[in-house]
Amino acid sequence: MARRRVLLFLKPFDVYPPRPLAGASFPTFPPPAPPPRAANPKILSYLDDRCRVHKDTINLCKSVLERKPLDWISVQRNHLSNPIRDVDLVITVGGDGTLLRASHFLDSSIPILGVNSDPTCSDEVDELTDEFDARRSTGYLCAATARNFEQILDATLAGSKHHSELSRISVKLNGTQLPTYALNDILVSHPCPASVSRFSLRKRSSRETSHLINSRSSGLRVSTATGSTAAMLSAGGFIMPISSRELQYMIREPISPTDADKSLLHGLVKQEQHMLVVWYNQEGAVYIDGSHVTHSIQHGDTLEISSDAPILKVVLPEYLLTQVSL
Repeated sequence: MARRRVLLFLKPFDVYPPRPLAGASFPTFPPPAPPPRAANPKILSYLDDRCRVHKDTINLCKSVLERKPLDWISVQRNHLSNPIRDVDLVITVGGDGTLLRASHFLDSSIPILGVNSDPTCSDEVDELTDEFDARRSTGYLCAATARNFEQILDATLAGSKHHSELSRISVKLNGTQLPTYALNDILVSHPCPASVSRFSLRKRSSRETSHLINSRSSGLRVSTATGSTAAMLSAGGFIMPISSRELQYMIREPISPTDADKSLLHGLVKQEQHMLVVWYNQEGAVYIDGSHVTHSIQHGDTLEISSDAPILKVVLPEYLLTQVSL
């Protein structure tokens, strides 16, 4: 039997603020002034500990993989630019952002397992709540942590822990498919947050078409069921069953909507529907799963948004599996 192949997809260390080295020498005199730093030593200690915990989790995962009859390699997420192929499993070590980045390189054939490398410590949050936000990685989609990684990995490889199929968002720009499918959400807006976004939209299926909404607002957000717990929920949306194939949309901060439009500013795009958006600013952008993947748009461009995208196979944490079975 062929050895299974695993890709370890890692959150890099450069996301943590750099620290000047004590006693470091400089080629010029006087030495350059250091950049402004947080004055609270507890914040610096907290950031150092986050980096240490992340590094320890990476080392643990590598150690576990070394003991298994697997062929595996590791790559930092900012060093990958081509689709992931020829592996049987992708393991992400970081948080939800790292899993989202990995999903952009995956089709529907390869499952993904997330390891939350730096989970929030409730005691730490309680202790520091009056000084700063000490929450760490949420890891909403991550099935494992350092504590149970080997157990979850063994169950996944043995087939006793199955993956779930999550919906993604497809975006076509002027009829051309954008190469990245969103697992969480997309945002269509002016690149300057202080500028008004001007666009029209309507929902369409093979049987019916909604009336046209002409919008002046802060933009349009569309989320999957997975992304309905993120920015969509913060903006006043609702949580969807994670196995849903529908999309949720919301026009952000609409300016003087008509009475006829008000009921359509927030709603669902059914699986058999797609949303047509025509952009009317000189410049704009489509942001896919945050700020890392963007596509520029301009006046007159048309977007077709739907759930007609390859599903993503994800090994989910136990508390989310109850939603899938509902």
